[in-house]
Amino acid sequence: MNKPLIGITLDSEQAGSYSKYPWYAVRENYCDAVADAGGLPVPLPHRPEIANEYVDFLDGLIITGGAFDIDPLLFGSKKRHHTVVTKNLRTEFEFAITQSAIKQDTPILGICGGQQLLNVILGGTLIQHIPDEINNALAHEQPNPRNQPGHKIVVKPNTLLRQITGTETMMVNSAHHQAVKSVGNSVIINSTASDGVVEGIELPGKRFCLGVQWHPEFLIDPGDKRIFDALIEAAI
Repeated sequence: MNKPLIGITLDSEQAGSYSKYPWYAVRENYCDAVADAGGLPVPLPHRPEIANEYVDFLDGLIITGGAFDIDPLLFGSKKRHHTVVTKNLRTEFEFAITQSAIKQDTPILGICGGQQLLNVILGGTLIQHIPDEINNALAHEQPNPRNQPGHKIVVKPNTLLRQITGTETMMVNSAHHQAVKSVGNSVIINSTASDGVVEGIELPGKRFCLGVQWHPEFLIDPGDKRIFDALIEAAI
């Protein structure tokens, strides 16, 4: 049996550091998590005009995270928090390929900022800066290393995430200052932190359409590997 091709969206940086010219980047553990689960990782350059063609040959899609934000105009907000930093071409591409993947019922996993983008595409909105909107918020930009847990989440029963992980709680890392605020029509919240921040969403009726606010590619909790295993199984 051929291994499923899993597209992984790349981050992008301007000239400097690694190269004198603009460059792409992705952490190795995104690719390793896919390969170790039985898939073939396929990095995806930012070409919105051929997003549909990517989806035509992909068996699954991972929308990765990154140190940037979605333009608030994309979820109907005229106010822009001073901490918001955008990468417009990356977002344009990720919008295009994710919309195409939803239309074609290609399995999708949105990770951290990828969950936020998925939520906006599905009609939801975002909290632009958690400390300004959540009283007594946890440290969602955890001070300890990202390969260590930051806090616990509760996984809701009767959800895809609960079915995949088989557990009521998980220990997850946390590297974000934004989060899901409201969800779109038919979107289900599948997990939350103790301060009420949404940690996971999913869209029923699809083969696999899941968003998680943490980074399961670090494989901190036993449920993290099960998420990648489930993605690959859905993509076969």
